[in-house]
Amino acid sequence: MKVVLQRSKQASVTVDGEVQGRIQSGLVLLVGITHGDTEEEAAYIADKVVNLRIFEDEDGKMNHSLLDRGGEILSISQFTLYGDTRKGRRPNFMGAAKPAEAEVVYERFNAILREKGVNVETGVFGAMMDVQLINDGPVTLIIEK
Repeated sequence: MKVVLQRSKQASVTVDGEVQGRIQSGLVLLVGITHGDTEEEAAYIADKVVNLRIFEDEDGKMNHSLLDRGGEILSISQFTLYGDTRKGRRPNFMGAAKPAEAEVVYERFNAILREKGVNVETGVFGAMMDVQLINDGPVTLIIEK
């Protein structure tokens, strides 16, 4: 499982011209699922996401987590994170889990985040989505398990 995390001042996701999810201050997560990922990987990454100290304190140091700040999450499924570009000019997506397998893990990941008390907005799994965000910092991290 791989997540690209971006700290955001606000973000939204639109599908077919209709807003599916919108957050104010918080995190945008691009979530990729690979073969064999389970609830174990989802739980590990969810815990890491909500507890990473990546928000500034009163001294401007990254000492606060999403839970400390009460921020929100916009979670976007992103199979292209497992695109292999080492050969040729067209990415190979064989590393991405099959959609039916990936959707189960993705939905469980979002449920775990919600169980931790975080408001989680999402796009539509497997759809073409337009994601807009105002990056805060910018702060961008990659989390893998």
